[in-house]
Amino acid sequence: MPGLDWLTAHPIAHRGLHNASAGVIENTASAFSAAIAGGYGIECDVQVSADGEAMVHHDDALGRLTEGSARLAERSAAELKQVHFKATADRILTLSELCELVAGRATLLIELKSRFDGDARLTRRAAEVLSGYAGPAALMSFDPALVARLRQAAPALPRGIVAQRDYDDWPALPAREARRMAHLTHIIGTRPHFVAYHVRDLPALAPLAMRWMFGLPLLAWTVRSDDDRRRAAAYADQIIFEGWQP
Repeated sequence: MPGLDWLTAHPIAHRGLHNASAGVIENTASAFSAAIAGGYGIECDVQVSADGEAMVHHDDALGRLTEGSARLAERSAAELKQVHFKATADRILTLSELCELVAGRATLLIELKSRFDGDARLTRRAAEVLSGYAGPAALMSFDPALVARLRQAAPALPRGIVAQRDYDDWPALPAREARRMAHLTHIIGTRPHFVAYHVRDLPALAPLAMRWMFGLPLLAWTVRSDDDRRRAAAYADQIIFEGWQP
């Protein structure tokens, strides 16, 4: 896809520029504002609410960083917007609220979280929100089915696939699907505009082939050290970083 230079122009802060020891929690307005102030792009996660809204949150349940313990898919957007992150003034944002906050001041790289159950509501809602957003933004997912649906629903919207070499810690994922995801053999259906691959799995044939043969930008995630950065510099076009600043 032409015109994706903005995607690789700046390092991208994983879940925003967060620092829990300083009270700046991942995927919050505070972390996103810090990334903007630092001149970085923003990576974030979205989960679907019970009423089909795209909510900015990594986990599929409350509790690790927030008050409460319910699954996000069991609560409405209105309910989730009232949930506080622990020991902060931050609350869970909708994707629309994130877009209003960023307002084109930084690249937005948004991961669609998936339960691999065929639910397309999150894809539809995220595409709907971004259709009215003027800033640089792209959607991506580990789930090839979501990326394929995104291709159908919003073909002009930048879309990417997130992948890694091994999925041993994903016990519910069938081995055949894990191989398909690791080796990017779904690309006929997904037609991604870029690839985000685990930095410690580089070099790997599939993402490098996408980069060298088809010119797809390659992002390396998640860079957490100088060693990671050197590896990324050798094989990728830009980094998604956390817990360490370039």
